[in-house]
Amino acid sequence: MTRQVTVEVPEHAMQMFGGDETRFSREMFETAVVKWFDEGLLSQGQSSELLGISRGEFFDLLHRHKVSPIQMTPEELAEECRRG
Repeated sequence: MTRQVTVEVPEHAMQMFGGDETRFSREMFETAVVKWFDEGLLSQGQSSELLGISRGEFFDLLHRHKVSPIQMTPEELAEECRRG
């Protein structure tokens, strides 16, 4: 099941994407999912599923947004490596 949500944006915001409403909507949704992932609200799997893309494609999207796919503090990562 899907739901449609209406968001009002200024016309000039749409122009950043050449006036293409479909592209603008997709970019907005992708950006929201990346932000939610970055904040720890979604896992890699949940994010990929929401966007309908593979995990590898999600990693590419994270790279484009300059967001690390590793959502651990340096301390958590060091501990994980020690347990290895």
